[in-house]
Amino acid sequence: MNGTMKALVKSRKEKGAEIQQVEIPSIGDREVLIKVKATSICGTDVHIYNWDEWSQSRVHPPYVFGHEFAGEVVETGEKVTKVAVGDYVSAETHIVCGHCPQCLTGKYHICENTQIIGVDRDGCFAEYVALPEDNMWKNPEDMPVEIASVQEPMGNAVHTVLSGDVVGKSVAVIGCGPIGMMAVGVAKAAGASQVIAFDLNDYRLDLANQMGATTIINSAKENPVDRVKELTGGHGVDVVCEMSGHPTAINQGFKMVTNGGRVSILSLPTKPVEVDITDDIVFKGITVQGITGRKMFETWQQVSRLLNSEQVDVSPMITHHFPLEDFEKGFNLMNEGKCGKVVLHP
Repeated sequence: MNGTMKALVKSRKEKGAEIQQVEIPSIGDREVLIKVKATSICGTDVHIYNWDEWSQSRVHPPYVFGHEFAGEVVETGEKVTKVAVGDYVSAETHIVCGHCPQCLTGKYHICENTQIIGVDRDGCFAEYVALPEDNMWKNPEDMPVEIASVQEPMGNAVHTVLSGDVVGKSVAVIGCGPIGMMAVGVAKAAGASQVIAFDLNDYRLDLANQMGATTIINSAKENPVDRVKELTGGHGVDVVCEMSGHPTAINQGFKMVTNGGRVSILSLPTKPVEVDITDDIVFKGITVQGITGRKMFETWQQVSRLLNSEQVDVSPMITHHFPLEDFEKGFNLMNEGKCGKVVLHP
């Protein structure tokens, strides 16, 4: 397809972004072109928009960013066989090599040569996006576009929560951004006996409550570790899902987990974090799990089934919709913490 399209471009090495007319991406033999119907703002996008230390070391403007979306296939390469024009899709945003040791043993989500759309190559804050056919996920025809657009980040929540057993266990979710909120819903659906949500933002704690938290705790108003001990008979929680990236919160997570428990870390601290390995990891005998991306495509199947069965309802945490041109409103809300998930419509 020839011509130009509207896109949100990270145009300079400074805070902000701008709407530009850019070329519609061309596709290779095994790629598809998707018309974007909805795209949601991720915390990673906020890092890029704000031009923080992480983004300064990782991304290279000018380019189109954004990586969560739902849309319709409008063009396919000559060798594409898995999807067709008209298919309603979302996408796994990690493009993997297929030949590194991790890929060859089925661990595609930790491919050592991963490229991420909207980070390492042009993304989906645009009218069209091009991707390999292997990254396509076909959506149910009746799934609303805003729900379909958040499956990718929900996959992070599913991968974090379900990287170990949670049935009948107490689960702490530290950090109630959108993925933390979804982790609350996933843990509840998976059979956790308690789901304790932590944040400093009462607005987001209320959304976590709507997503199924059994207890919400504002860590600025109560001591998180003491409250967890009260709620667990003095033992601590079985599972900690760390979503905040804040050094203090990370340490609180290690303090509140019970002996033999699990700490799964999805967050991306911007600087090294000091942890008491001796007392909080070794002597406790805990498992520490780093979480990146989603298992391809096991996690996508879990996400789709949880949504289709209505065991997890993500609608409470989708709080705002804007045209792509009003992107600044969405990023401002994200920076202020006065939203759940923000969806943009090209």
